[in-house]
Amino acid sequence: MLPPLPLLDRFVLDWLAEDIGFTDRTTQSLVWQNEQSLARWILKAPGVICGLTIAERVFHLLDPACQFKSLVKEGEWQNPGKVICTIEGKTAALLTAERVALNNVMRLSGISTTTYILADQIKDLPTQLVDTRKTTPGLRFLEKYAVLVGGGKNHRSRLDEAVMIKDNHIQAVGSITAAVHQVRRYLPITTTIEVETETIEQVKEAIPLHIDIIMLDNMDQQTMKEAISMIRRQSPHTKIEASGNITIDNIRSVAELGVDYISTSAMVTRSGWLDISMRF
Repeated sequence: MLPPLPLLDRFVLDWLAEDIGFTDRTTQSLVWQNEQSLARWILKAPGVICGLTIAERVFHLLDPACQFKSLVKEGEWQNPGKVICTIEGKTAALLTAERVALNNVMRLSGISTTTYILADQIKDLPTQLVDTRKTTPGLRFLEKYAVLVGGGKNHRSRLDEAVMIKDNHIQAVGSITAAVHQVRRYLPITTTIEVETETIEQVKEAIPLHIDIIMLDNMDQQTMKEAISMIRRQSPHTKIEASGNITIDNIRSVAELGVDYISTSAMVTRSGWLDISMRF
């Protein structure tokens, strides 16, 4: 979810300061202070729109009296040529805010579009598509919001939200068993614990520990199938997450193996920008 407006506005003001510097020399030289205009945003490629609330704040902070009207619902697929919003206000504010507002919406819409395409492949299956912490520093809350808009779910956003014991943790401690026992010794019993496994041997070690989630990382599908069968028989309350090399070509076949979650950074790391233009 997006943060409260006062916190969101702090980010927006920083973005505007980065883009404007001391002044918008071009607009200041060409446009009268009180001149008014109506701008339209036009979608130039198919996709899912995300971030219009942020765009509205960008324009509003430069012209509190401007009228921003969203013409589409975030999270729904839109086709090229669609007018997605209109902004009416001071011409100078519209011109100065344009790039910051568009950059945010184009970037977030790209993430939502990629998420939508992946999630659509498994929409009739119980498997949930979830994101990762591979996000742009300082922009995680926005990129994870875009995943939600596109139809995905959020994995943990911060390290303090849950325990995830990964390969380097296991190497540092010596074994999955030692790592889980140590975590349980120091943290509340309500703490969610997930363990990353890469081999059947590691899955066998993790099962008797009855942890909350076992991740099957970078396994081929035959190995995953074997691991899932073992976990379901011996620790039926443990959730199963598949991760690693998830693409549009294999996401459905992985989901059909019966995992509870599929996690991938692709929504963020492999998404482009959705092409949108502003016209007076």
